Amino acid sequence: MIKSELIQKLADENPHLFQRDVENIVNTIIDEIGDALADGGRAELRGFGAFSVKNRPARVGRNPRTGEKVEVEEKFVPQFKAGKEIRERLNK
Repeated sequence: MIKSELIQKLADENPHLFQRDVENIVNTIIDEIGDALADGGRAELRGFGAFSVKNRPARVGRNPRTGEKVEVEEKFVPQFKAGKEIRERLNK
């Protein structure tokens, strides 16, 4: 499911809300999760899962074409851990 499909489904299930309001709600949630991760924190949605930031330290890699050593800089990547309810639904 992509974001536009999520917005449409929520708007269909909640006819008392305008689609633009549903879109603003979804965008706000995504923005807040992104802001929490950008600040180095984590965002947890009970029953769904938790988003956090993982640090990948600098290392020496290799160019697969030439075999030449390449310095890879430190970077931070988002990580998602599914919640208990989601895992149980997947493993029925």
